[in-house]
Amino acid sequence: MRVISGSLKGRRLIAPAGMATRPTADRIKESMFNILAGGFEAKRVLDLFAGSGSLGIEALSRGAASAVFVDRSKMALSALRRNIEALGLAHQSRIFQWDISKHLNGLQAAPRPFDLVFMDPPYETGAITPTLNALVACRALRSGTRIVIEHSRREAIVYPDDAMTLMDQRRFGKTLVSFLDAML
Repeated sequence: MRVISGSLKGRRLIAPAGMATRPTADRIKESMFNILAGGFEAKRVLDLFAGSGSLGIEALSRGAASAVFVDRSKMALSALRRNIEALGLAHQSRIFQWDISKHLNGLQAAPRPFDLVFMDPPYETGAITPTLNALVACRALRSGTRIVIEHSRREAIVYPDDAMTLMDQRRFGKTLVSFLDAML
């Protein structure tokens, strides 16, 4: 696992030990960022179910102003902290240990709203819909916020119709990547 592009291009990332975290494959990450097509400068990024932080770190490497990383796993957060430190990103990063599936109250200490949100929850756990609803409820989004969700193609996304719209969806084997825009 590595940083694909930007100021940190080619730098390796540490993944959490074990099978609890499923890192985003480099080819999927590269496709995601190609679809996003740049414009990361000065963006505030939220990386939910962050694991190693690969997606948020990629955005920082491409010019994002800051990133907030959220995960509940101590092993994932340990790897994430090591990645942030090794890459010199501590001044642009905040890390929260929080159980996203319950609520997003942990974001109250984070600057909001975010410009770009990444979600890579464990597949087929039913975490996507409650998390999208929580993002709206805690005012973490603004009109135009892009939400990128990596998920199983067997898991449908149900989002608040009046708050989000599906802009694009790409299939990579058993994985779907869905791109939503907030309309608040």
